[in-house]
Amino acid sequence: MILWRLPLLVLLLPLAAGCERAMQNMYDQPKYKPLTASPLWSDGKSSRPLEPGVVAHSAGALAATSSGRMAQLAPPSPAPTVLPLDDRGISRVNPIATAPSETTRPIPTAVTMALLQRGRNRFDIYCAPCHSVSGDGDGMVVRRGFPRPEALSTAKLRAAPDSHLFDVVTNGYGVMYPFGDRIASQDRWAIVAYVRALQFSQDARLEDVPADQRRAIEEQR
Repeated sequence: MILWRLPLLVLLLPLAAGCERAMQNMYDQPKYKPLTASPLWSDGKSSRPLEPGVVAHSAGALAATSSGRMAQLAPPSPAPTVLPLDDRGISRVNPIATAPSETTRPIPTAVTMALLQRGRNRFDIYCAPCHSVSGDGDGMVVRRGFPRPEALSTAKLRAAPDSHLFDVVTNGYGVMYPFGDRIASQDRWAIVAYVRALQFSQDARLEDVPADQRRAIEEQR
């Protein structure tokens, strides 16, 4: 009685596979990737501009920090965890992470706009996932459970020498992984220069802006 059903089951198996394929087609529908071409629009672009009157939420630099809270700052950083160090100044929690250097060696190159742009590029790649693009410690990795680092704009880090920041990037500190084996020395100094620019931007005054750029800001206020 069962034997005569086997050929029928064999015939139905391809149909079942076809049903599954139809379901997958509903999930995996055709779509455009950002900035790809499209013949549907007169300008040939698939990415469309916002319609007039649309208010963009969680856009711009704020969207990449402070958990995307529009016009709000991230909560204050918790007190940093004090890690035990041995007599050589090396963390017992992470033996790779050494204590920062006590020297006060400044950035060994001229701080130019090109250096700051390079520093921003490297910072956004290696540092922003934890520290966020604004340095407030609310990066994407932190939002997913990683310990939140101290904000870079604290008085303690503002007063720290450039060599301290360089050594932290190089050797790591606490739960921060060392980047000395993946970021070139000149790029680490560029990151330090950009961190200084970030710190300065947190409480910069209008009088600190060049006169020609200051007028443009005043016109927007």
